Amino acid sequence: MPRMLDVSDDVRAEIGDEEAERLLAGENAPGGYDCTSCRTPGDSEQERTSTVLFIGEETAVLAFAHAGCLPSQVVKVTEEQLQGAVRSITADAGTGHSGQTGHPGQTGHPGQTGHAGQSVRAPGAAAPEQAVLGVTSGLILIAGELHPALVVEPTAPIARPGATGVGDDFLPLLIEQGFMPLTAIETVPPVLHGWSVLLAVGRLHAVLQPGPSGGSPVAWWQAHQPLQVTEGWRTAANKHQQVLLFAAPVGSIGRQPREDLLREALDRAAAEGKLVAAALPLAGT
Repeated sequence: MPRMLDVSDDVRAEIGDEEAERLLAGENAPGGYDCTSCRTPGDSEQERTSTVLFIGEETAVLAFAHAGCLPSQVVKVTEEQLQGAVRSITADAGTGHSGQTGHPGQTGHPGQTGHAGQSVRAPGAAAPEQAVLGVTSGLILIAGELHPALVVEPTAPIARPGATGVGDDFLPLLIEQGFMPLTAIETVPPVLHGWSVLLAVGRLHAVLQPGPSGGSPVAWWQAHQPLQVTEGWRTAANKHQQVLLFAAPVGSIGRQPREDLLREALDRAAAEGKLVAAALPLAGT
């Protein structure tokens, strides 16, 4: 039976017309599947389904998602992440078809922080700059509604590429890319188009920024080790289809064990002029 599949031009270019047509005809596509974004069941015979192709250095993994959760797209990941994804899915499902499952991932539970040597590309830079970022996930209350948020804080000052001084250019670099300076957290910040947060298999994989010269998005921050998100955070992310990203220079936020303390630290950083923010589309690549 034909499937209600969306196969983007990018995915078709990678898998070839013949394989794409087999998928659309239902020959190689599953009926039921677990959405690679929200982790809930889907049925490609009954509802629109996106094909999402994860590509590593040597391996490619085709996953499926509700069309309302993710668009059909190609996502480039490291080979290590891709192999970890296959192991994770196989363990979860009890069975695994390496050509039809996939995941990369990471977020902490609200109030938890991940410091795992995350890689960061200085926004607008021609070459990646390495820094260790603390990334905390939490739910932020704005105008009476909970929003999923990521709070990013480096463990050391980040200099502008090519700079010889010891200044911290972390916030200026982000402001140049469209992040909004905040003096108070009273409204949802504007959407920053071209950037996105990739959530797959219920976990945060990366924060993506526009590629050089308008090319494919590249990872600004990429998870090295998956951290599971809470159901509440994932539900809020799927509801709003975006994640609020707050960024502050080293020493501004610190490791906060609870969401109320995290919010207090954010408010304090904003009042001191040390906070920028943007709303990033969920997997908006």
